[in-house]
Amino acid sequence: MDKYTGKRLDGRYEIQELIGVGGMAMVYKAHDNIDDKTVAIKILKDEFLGNEEFIRRFKNESKAIAVLSHPNIVKVYDVSFGDRIQYIVMEYIDGITLKEYIGQQNAIPWKEAVHFTVQILQALQHAHEKGIIHRDVKPQNIMLLQDGTIKVTDFGIARINDGETRTMTNKAIGSVHYIAPEQAKGGVTDGKADIYSVGVMLYEMLTGKLPFDADSAVSVAIMQLQNEPKPLREINESVPEGLEEITLRAMRKEPRERYESAKEMLEAIELFRKDPTTRFNYNYFVDRAPTKYIESVGTAAVPVQQPAASYAADFSALDEEVSSSRSKTVVKWITILVSITVLAAFIFFFVLIVQNIAKKNEVETVDVPNFVGMSIDEVQNNKSYKFNFKIIDTNQGTTVNAVTAQDPESGTKKIKENATIKLTVYTNKKKVEVPKVKNYNDQKAIEKLTDKGFTSYDVQKVYSTDVAAGYVMDCSPQEGTDQYPDTTITLIVSAGAAPEQIEIPSVAGLSFDKAKSNLEALGFKTEKAMIASALEPGIVVGTDPLPGNKLTKRKITIQVSDGSKIRRSVEYIVNLPEDEYAEMAVQIIQNNADGTNVILFDNKIVPATGAEAKTTVAPDGAVNDKKKLTTMVNGMKWETATIDFKEQTISIQDASYKTKYKVKQPAFKDYKTQLCNILNAYANNTDYTQYSSNATTRATLREYVFSIVNEYAYFDRTINDYTGKIMDTVGDESEIKEVYDEAIERIDTFLASFVDDEPSEDESSEESSEDESSEESFEESSEESVDEPTEASFEVTPDDGSSESTGR
Repeated sequence: MDKYTGKRLDGRYEIQELIGVGGMAMVYKAHDNIDDKTVAIKILKDEFLGNEEFIRRFKNESKAIAVLSHPNIVKVYDVSFGDRIQYIVMEYIDGITLKEYIGQQNAIPWKEAVHFTVQILQALQHAHEKGIIHRDVKPQNIMLLQDGTIKVTDFGIARINDGETRTMTNKAIGSVHYIAPEQAKGGVTDGKADIYSVGVMLYEMLTGKLPFDADSAVSVAIMQLQNEPKPLREINESVPEGLEEITLRAMRKEPRERYESAKEMLEAIELFRKDPTTRFNYNYFVDRAPTKYIESVGTAAVPVQQPAASYAADFSALDEEVSSSRSKTVVKWITILVSITVLAAFIFFFVLIVQNIAKKNEVETVDVPNFVGMSIDEVQNNKSYKFNFKIIDTNQGTTVNAVTAQDPESGTKKIKENATIKLTVYTNKKKVEVPKVKNYNDQKAIEKLTDKGFTSYDVQKVYSTDVAAGYVMDCSPQEGTDQYPDTTITLIVSAGAAPEQIEIPSVAGLSFDKAKSNLEALGFKTEKAMIASALEPGIVVGTDPLPGNKLTKRKITIQVSDGSKIRRSVEYIVNLPEDEYAEMAVQIIQNNADGTNVILFDNKIVPATGAEAKTTVAPDGAVNDKKKLTTMVNGMKWETATIDFKEQTISIQDASYKTKYKVKQPAFKDYKTQLCNILNAYANNTDYTQYSSNATTRATLREYVFSIVNEYAYFDRTINDYTGKIMDTVGDESEIKEVYDEAIERIDTFLASFVDDEPSEDESSEESSEDESSEESFEESSEESVDEPTEASFEVTPDDGSSESTGR
């Protein structure tokens, strides 16, 4: 039993059992006595307690997971970094690793593999958006629950495990079978390195095999750098071509040829899930077979531990589509008969054409010649042989360069002229032993190889703090093995310690000049790249590589918004008839793509008064460039419109109701409103100089007009009591119109017939005095009399029920 099992940490965590051992830490199952739950505790190994580098990495893991919150990422509950023990308390996962599950299943059904990959990518997308790169994505770090849920673990940690996870730099930067080529070289890594690792895992899930495998970690790393993976369908032909393309693109050697992000890879998988016959035809793929495969929905064999097949729901739509298409094959008999006749004629001519083409393209079959005993040069230089020859060297024979065996043998069968024939040739080559080259400088190592007769070698330089720059760290094939002299020997040469790495700060939201200044102050070189964004033009969106990465002083691309995705609000005004006096109930409704509706405007207005039905429609960022609106007037569709936020335009699609709508005559209430306005205008005329220059005459004129106005002031009370129907006090609409016309006519007639008596010169002074006296007298009497409205107090107000009139 180890020293922690059965112990209690900090008086809280009861250690129950050891459940895992990694390169730098041990993982225990424990019980949290305070929260009463099972947890997992990762404890840093004792031998690393004094190593600052490992302590830093251990702390980085806790910090990395602490800022992440995603259902597919393991949670961190607590941390402790004491002098004697350092541990991280995490969510306990009751399941198995994806590596164990692959071992049980061998090759995982492709639908299930896609289901797992989607969850892994969603977790990585969340991490990358937070500026965190995993750098050690592998099935050993993926936990699989019984219900098929994936949990990504070991964030921010680079584990050392000799033989598997050790890279050529002797620094723990990931498992050699899953690391990206740039990671194997000790170069700069970003989110695309994680995408490469996901591609390798998907490859392994679909085929049951690693794309690159060898006896030593160095050999695997060299394969990662130089070799192309074997196409998946050559190992498992049930893998759909589209899924093969997705996997191989994620595994491209050059980061720029991979998916730009986990999100982009997810989008490609989503397209494939909707239609598994989809082909992407990436330009570096060769279309090896035009046949499309449609995967049937079957039941996988039950493994030792089988998660629930929740992934089946991802493809249920496909099954329904196939079922639906079969139910639509009913055709009318007449159409069938006509179609059969046409089809028969087509097939007849088609067969003739195909036969003619086949004859032209037919390859003649011939007997297999006897090449044994012939010189290989004689065979290859004889143009009458139309075969493809594959040469196999052998050290057994009598005549140098003579063919000693062939496959297929002579006279066994007929073959096509373009078939491949294997020829075993006695070359008399002698294998030689690869000399010791480790710890020699690269020039000396090459001399030793040349002295042994080797003619081909390749040098791969990687950073290392353990081996001096320019000295050989390892080679492939290994020292001491026997190889032919023309075998290429790859030397892994130290490039010395990696240059100082500086963490890239976040400059998002700054201007380009400010971001450039900040980065160059740290020693980075910068370049500008304009990208489509909803941010204001000139504002920095981000950087490539991402913030948080530690890099040498190299060039950083500052990504600047071009503003092309900015979507500004648009004001929408409903076109209503301006001469409409009737009240109109108007609603402006936003019709969402998901079938829901949002009411943006809901009010009753009278267009003739200048009121408008309008609203400001805001975009959803850059998610949707357009929105649809429907305007309802009095419960009927008035018009539909589409707002284009990108173009800042409004287009009307349907305005049929407008053409049917007729403008109504002024309603009962509107006549009374107009009458009150007219009466007020006449009554409050304080001048009347157009009718008389004599002050006394003007005062008398005003009093008479007031008396007429006062007769019709009962409308004030009627309007204030208006409830939408004709009031008994007044009568019907036609009577109101008659009264209105009568009042205006009486006043106009009186004013038109008024004849002014011009005052004499000697009366002017007296008239002026009398005018002032008369005005004062009128004002005083008006204050005492309710029945005589004055210019200061008279007002007919249809909307104010507090005032009363004298009535007629």
